[in-house]
Amino acid sequence: MMQSGNLHAAQPRWGDWGPAYALQGPTSDIGLLTLRPGDEMTNHIHEHCDESFIVLNGAVTLWVDCENRFELQPGDVYRCSPGEMHYFVNEGDISLEMIFIKSPQSPSDTINLPWKPGNPRPAPTNSHGKDE
Repeated sequence: MMQSGNLHAAQPRWGDWGPAYALQGPTSDIGLLTLRPGDEMTNHIHEHCDESFIVLNGAVTLWVDCENRFELQPGDVYRCSPGEMHYFVNEGDISLEMIFIKSPQSPSDTINLPWKPGNPRPAPTNSHGKDE
């Protein structure tokens, strides 16, 4: 069944920033992540889905597995595999807009593993909460 949505009609999770889903299920989730200057998306993993990112506007720093740092610019496309930690921070002076695609659909598949650069790498355990 064909689905349609609009990236700019979806409401970000935290008012004017955060993830906003344009389409959810049955085979993927597609949305827009907006990060204002200084905002970050908590370090996390997905147990069963991969997550792809396409930068539209602005720039963002992506940390993968708390070790590999990437500077993403408009037009850049990245994909993280299931179980690969990823953390975003907007260190620039303009807002970031980035499409994300999670496949397969992943309700309750996110495990937050709080981390900041310079801190020890967190280890996934059953004590970490899940977030949609």
